[in-house]
Amino acid sequence: MASTPVAKSRFELLMELEPVVERELDRHLSMADEWFPHQYVPWSRGRDYDGPLGGEEWRPEDSAISPEAREALIVNLLTEDNLPGYHYAISRIFGREGAWGAWVNRWTAEENRHSTVIRDYLTVTRAVDPVALERARMRHMQGGYEPDHGEDLLRGVAYVSFQELATRVSHRNTGKASGDPVCEQMMARVAKDENLHMIFYRNLLEAAFQIDPGQTMRAVTDVVKAFQMPGHTIDGFLRKSVAIANAGIYDLRLHHDDVLMPVLRKWKVFEMSGLTAEGERARQELGEFLEQLDAAATRFETRRAERRARRAARGE
Repeated sequence: MASTPVAKSRFELLMELEPVVERELDRHLSMADEWFPHQYVPWSRGRDYDGPLGGEEWRPEDSAISPEAREALIVNLLTEDNLPGYHYAISRIFGREGAWGAWVNRWTAEENRHSTVIRDYLTVTRAVDPVALERARMRHMQGGYEPDHGEDLLRGVAYVSFQELATRVSHRNTGKASGDPVCEQMMARVAKDENLHMIFYRNLLEAAFQIDPGQTMRAVTDVVKAFQMPGHTIDGFLRKSVAIANAGIYDLRLHHDDVLMPVLRKWKVFEMSGLTAEGERARQELGEFLEQLDAAATRFETRRAERRARRAARGE
């Protein structure tokens, strides 16, 4: 009788995956474009604020973007702001040596540009209340960041595979919803970084499936079932996320169709052979959860369409 494969330890996975990290880092560096945040900010629109410089106090009518896009930009920025917490978390998972550490540092440097350019845009264009934004940043960052999966390597890589793609989708759709071509161009540039990051993590976990398919399948299922965006601790996140979903910027349908399914198809999770019994159970759980999520997404779409129809009938 065949023996049950023994799950790889975190140390074994780190060692066996390091050549993959090195290869993917080289690929990433060959594809990543150098870009400069200051070139995406319309500085000519700016003017002094009240305070030490004696400028003009911010007023709601200063903002030229839609309320939904404004909420999405705030959530996107506050999420990007928590980079120190993400860096600490990912360095605990991956370590700071060799190719793993080199990737952590490169990823952090690239991510830092995102908060820089979004904040500069919002401040210069007076799209949001800068005082409220800074207070929200202080509260959010003081809350820290702790990944739901702790220091688990496979769950960590699975999470960022989906999260980076989710962020790309959110950024792109936020730019489109803003009604400002400058904002759309800026968010498309940020989203391009997020897509390259997703490819790195997606390819890394694909290699993990080859090394330990059963344990990796369990990690993926656990992450998909419990997935939440890293900015979920932002004050008022639920209210903001509802507004964002109602605007079609990021909702359950996008999460299912444009984030989860493309990555899962790339990994061929439902065609994969050689799983352990636990891996098979995890795959079955994953399939059942995706069916439930798909149904929930359809219900949300139906209710949203009904709400829009009622508003249209009232002439709003």
